[in-house]
Amino acid sequence: MLHLRNHLLPLLHAATSTASSSPLHLTHRLLSTAARSPFSVEHYLIATCGLTAAQARRASPKLSRLNSSSNPDAVLALLSSSAAGLDSLSLSRADLAAVVAAEPRLLRARPGTIARRIASLRGRANLSAPQIRSFLMSGGAAHLASSDVSPKLAFWVPFLGSFDMLLKILRRCNAILATDVDRVVRPNVALLGECGLGVCDIVQMTQTAAWLLTFNPERLKIVVRRAEELGVPTSSWAFKDAVCTVARNNEGTIAARMEFLRGTLGCSMDKLRSAISRKPGILGFSEKTLRGKIEFLLTKVQLETEYILQRPVMLTLSLDKRLAPRHYVLQALVEKGLIKNDVDYYSCVCYGNEHFVARYIDRHEDALPGLTDAYAAVHAGKSPAQSLTQHLKTDRYRSHGNIYFSQISTSVNGRTTNDLIADNANAS
Repeated sequence: MLHLRNHLLPLLHAATSTASSSPLHLTHRLLSTAARSPFSVEHYLIATCGLTAAQARRASPKLSRLNSSSNPDAVLALLSSSAAGLDSLSLSRADLAAVVAAEPRLLRARPGTIARRIASLRGRANLSAPQIRSFLMSGGAAHLASSDVSPKLAFWVPFLGSFDMLLKILRRCNAILATDVDRVVRPNVALLGECGLGVCDIVQMTQTAAWLLTFNPERLKIVVRRAEELGVPTSSWAFKDAVCTVARNNEGTIAARMEFLRGTLGCSMDKLRSAISRKPGILGFSEKTLRGKIEFLLTKVQLETEYILQRPVMLTLSLDKRLAPRHYVLQALVEKGLIKNDVDYYSCVCYGNEHFVARYIDRHEDALPGLTDAYAAVHAGKSPAQSLTQHLKTDRYRSHGNIYFSQISTSVNGRTTNDLIADNANAS
């Protein structure tokens, strides 16, 4: 093109002196305009699709082969309100920008192919135009660009119970629509069913761990076997928790974490297994996180190891937003004589936040001014839990210590909490 232009331009310049309005002059103008303004993908994404400059820079490498707007214009017409007829989805400019930013390669797809896939979503998957728009906005644009996913949607929507549930799961695990339903998903569902999980159980598991159903079936069999080896009965509700936990962690990690818990709590492996069988999810936390919670429960709250092992769910609760702040609130109330000293700590940390606030904070606001705001700040992560200790009488706290657990913290085999803590420290 450049070689041809170098030969034509002298002739064009010569022609302009005698016939400025001739066809040759018009050709010159067209060539000059084309040379000055080649098709710019970034400019098109910003001006036509509504992307920001930063989004356009990230998206343009995926559209490097585009040299004109004709194909993307046709695709956008199918998706926007500018196209008349049944195949238009009536996406707004803002929606188009979000879809294109999420999957720029959609603009490279053949318009006829996109039209057929949209029709298939309507016909085979039985989705309405608003549902298709929601699907594209939730990550479905990538699938519309690459394949016809209507057969997979026809399976997932009835299986999950609703289209809205599908959208919720897609935002966390888009891979379910890239997985073969007949070769992978159905065999995995059947395997979990053989373990005693009903369809409702599997759907519930899918809501938080849909990626499990995308595993190779042989891999999922290994995961199920490892969950069973933890001693969690397949018929129990905790089995779902066990499967998800071992799927996220390899065998070495699980073994190391169990040994860490045994040593830190100073208990036998049998007692630890009993606790894990009730709450397998504790094995999913890091050793640093578990150490902080255990040390706090043993030294600050002064609970016995046996009490913790019988209530392992405490080790899954947030130290900064639940365990510690509620402990300090109860301390303040006991020190003021506003509640008795036989309060059960486990019950208090298991209450929903609204229930706990109504029962232990709101009704005592007059006696402890500022406690409501202080607790709210701690619960929101804006202040450390220790800030609640300003509502204690420091001298009385130091002399009397933690008195409200005296009736629930019983010794283990005649040994005191301090004995256990010392043993744990020596073992580590």
